[in-house]
Amino acid sequence: MCGPRFVFSLITIGFGIITMCTAFINTWEQMVVLRLLLGIAQSAIFPGLSYLISTWYTRKEQQLRFAFLQTGEVIVVGLGIFLNYGVNHLNGKGNLAGWRWMFLVQGLLAIVLGFVTYFWMVDFPENAHKSLRFLTAEEQNLAVARISDDRGDVKAEEFSFWNCIIHFLDPKIYGFCALLFCLNLVSTSLSYFLPIILKTGMGFSEDSSIILSAPPYFYAVIPVIISSIVGDYYQLRGLVIIFNSICTIVGFCMLGFASQDTVRYIGTYLSTGGYVSNWAAMNAYQSSNIVGQWKRATFAAASTACNGLGGIAGAFIIRYNEAPRYMTAIWVSIGSHIVIIAIVGMFSIYFWYANGRQRKGMVLLERTMDFRYTY
Repeated sequence: MCGPRFVFSLITIGFGIITMCTAFINTWEQMVVLRLLLGIAQSAIFPGLSYLISTWYTRKEQQLRFAFLQTGEVIVVGLGIFLNYGVNHLNGKGNLAGWRWMFLVQGLLAIVLGFVTYFWMVDFPENAHKSLRFLTAEEQNLAVARISDDRGDVKAEEFSFWNCIIHFLDPKIYGFCALLFCLNLVSTSLSYFLPIILKTGMGFSEDSSIILSAPPYFYAVIPVIISSIVGDYYQLRGLVIIFNSICTIVGFCMLGFASQDTVRYIGTYLSTGGYVSNWAAMNAYQSSNIVGQWKRATFAAASTACNGLGGIAGAFIIRYNEAPRYMTAIWVSIGSHIVIIAIVGMFSIYFWYANGRQRKGMVLLERTMDFRYTY
């Protein structure tokens, strides 16, 4: 109704204001309230961006575009580590603690970005003329035709609650939700606690632990781009996810069982690169195998909710009394990726079987002629 430009700019500005307010909290209750509001604002960003990307690109093009989205995120995370390290040295300036300065600076940057977003963000293909200096009428028609030829769901049906809730009857939604839950279970534990693991688990100083937690994110740009190019070019989704999961498992084995700290640190590169690459692969996997705008929106919202639940669970698998190995976190991370491999394997078998029935004219997949699942 309002369009991506207005919605994303409003969300980003609200996120920035809440972040800045966090700099002035004095009680636990205040922190809980603001963190809840921050989570509400943040929850719409990733599924919204994923949905917007899926409306612009054909199924054969999506994984690389999701990879660009994920690349931007991990680069910001890596740079944010250096930014926070520097801002933390403002401790005492203006009678504010270093952590308060971090929230102030990050919140201000988000507010500025929110205003820029309103002018920079594009609308949906059928409303591209609402974007500032983006497409001509002829180019807009071409964009709409591309998506229509690919899957025929450019324009959404009229909204109704039933148009969304009915998609919970599709078993695929629970499989995709489980994939995102298992993935974020690992990413949350590793991203939030990596400095602690480096400090208490490998003996680095506090400053070194903060600095050394950034390079694995910069490295992750390489595998996420390469795996996405391969996935789009060969139209492989499941095998790419399985390969990334194996890399993540190997990385956690190195982190948990190697005796040398250098080998353990290299393991953080493999595990980070693996799970970051799977963000793009899983988004493309889901988006390639469903048709319909409201179905995409419903699947994106549901999987993001389970993604958040995985993040909550991931916060509890790092146990400080298990330093320096943190074996509970290691085994849970390995186990979750074994589950991912199993789910993708079952999906692949089902998709292959369903495609065969579609070719024989026995079923109509996703209510779309000539549709084929991608696995």
